[in-house]
Amino acid sequence: MTRIALGLSYAGTAYHGWQSQPDGRTVQDRLEEALARFAGEPLPTRCAGRTDAGVHALLQVVHFDTSVQREPFSWVRGTNHFLPPDIAVQWARPVPDTFHARSSALSRRYAYILLQSAVRPSLEAGRAGWVFRELDADAMREAASHLVGRHDFSSFRASGCQARSPVKTLASITLRRVGAYWHFGFEADGFLYHMIRNIMGCLVYVGQGARPPAWMQEVLQARSRRAAAPTFAPDGLYFHGPVYAGHWNLPQRVLAYDWLP
Repeated sequence: MTRIALGLSYAGTAYHGWQSQPDGRTVQDRLEEALARFAGEPLPTRCAGRTDAGVHALLQVVHFDTSVQREPFSWVRGTNHFLPPDIAVQWARPVPDTFHARSSALSRRYAYILLQSAVRPSLEAGRAGWVFRELDADAMREAASHLVGRHDFSSFRASGCQARSPVKTLASITLRRVGAYWHFGFEADGFLYHMIRNIMGCLVYVGQGARPPAWMQEVLQARSRRAAAPTFAPDGLYFHGPVYAGHWNLPQRVLAYDWLP
């Protein structure tokens, strides 16, 4: 048996998230269908980070074990032949059987793209969040600073979250503006269900002046979902991918990073 790691990108708009469901309308279902058609055998996959419905991925990493012998480029081209246009394998690598797409990851990175405009998105529909009021960058940065570090993020945890603990280490939150678009970056050792979208709801509240920056600390300390703002839309959320130690020799970026830096 050989363990293969794949890197793939996808637009999540048409899917009910990553994880397989009975209706089959998930990214995992589509990927495993394509792998089975190419390899001629079922190939269950494990991923680096499960994305929610409507969430996109620049670099999702999965692994599977197989007895089928193929060159890495064949896993890319052969699998892509059976995938829909909004999902594509970017690379394939054989890895030791000690590698695990999820547990070998040192951290995970997400980006949220937010359009600030008096007019709703059109070309960006499903690919960017939207606000029509002016946002204050300094206020949002101050609010975000309260979340960096190791904390109990229960206030940002949606019901149905399967994580064993609400305690996570948030390494960084960055934000910058390019024209009408805000780019928020998040890196942590792990994320809770809807955690980033709930943080985004709070940051937008602060950015629009509905709450002061110090309110974010109150929300964090409350350890209650009721203390936070409503969950923000999934449209602008992108899984940037996992970070692995160098000895695994896996690509750390894909071409999509040039499209959404």
